[in-house]
Amino acid sequence: MQLLCLVAMEPMVSFRADEIRNKKVDVLHAVRPLLAGEIAQWAVRGQYGPGKIAAKKVAGYRREKDVSPRSRTETFTAVKLFIDNWRWQDVPFYLRTGKRLAFQKSKIMIQFREVPHQAFPPACGRHWHSSRLVLSIQPEEGIQLDFQAKQPGPEMRLQPVTMRFNYRDSFKQPSPDAYETLLEDVMQGDATLFMRADQIEAAWRVLMPVLEDWAKTNGEDFPNYAAGSSGPKAAEELLARSGHAWGALL
Repeated sequence: MQLLCLVAMEPMVSFRADEIRNKKVDVLHAVRPLLAGEIAQWAVRGQYGPGKIAAKKVAGYRREKDVSPRSRTETFTAVKLFIDNWRWQDVPFYLRTGKRLAFQKSKIMIQFREVPHQAFPPACGRHWHSSRLVLSIQPEEGIQLDFQAKQPGPEMRLQPVTMRFNYRDSFKQPSPDAYETLLEDVMQGDATLFMRADQIEAAWRVLMPVLEDWAKTNGEDFPNYAAGSSGPKAAEELLARSGHAWGALL
């Protein structure tokens, strides 16, 4: 939810902590409510079963130490949200997190809308896809921009290309650990990166309908994805209904 707020917040007037946190709270207040009875259209949960990670067999969640063999605890969730304001109206935001997935990374991917009219002949862009801005947070920090470029030569052929910026390569030194940054902010009294009480409450208001709906059904289909996979099939279907795919976001 913090990453959602950072992406969707309006530009701040200053870099003061409360100014930034006010903008984040505005985002949560604008999230379209998730209605009871419709949660299955907007949210997916899962629990991992046995599988392989890095070619090594791993146990399912219910075989982990101190876990009940009948546990209904979620280890995966994906949710589709809308923000009802002028900037983001009808733009879907997809959030996904889980344990024992194929990749261990944190990433934000912003996919730009298609232009209303494609001027290039169809044959020019056989591999065409929308431009994308990818912000990598973990394990390596960086920014990637995917766009179309003309291939060299007399014919008009477009191909996806990538521009990359990597903190480690550019600055030749590692970034501080996330907890180092937070502890330093605590000592300096800088609250910018910390959630304020009203932001926490607003985030819970967004998600409580999902949790209340899930509490009624108790995950009868668990486990529903293998360790080392990309999550349950229902998460793929969540995007496919709108013509999107998680694969494009990796």
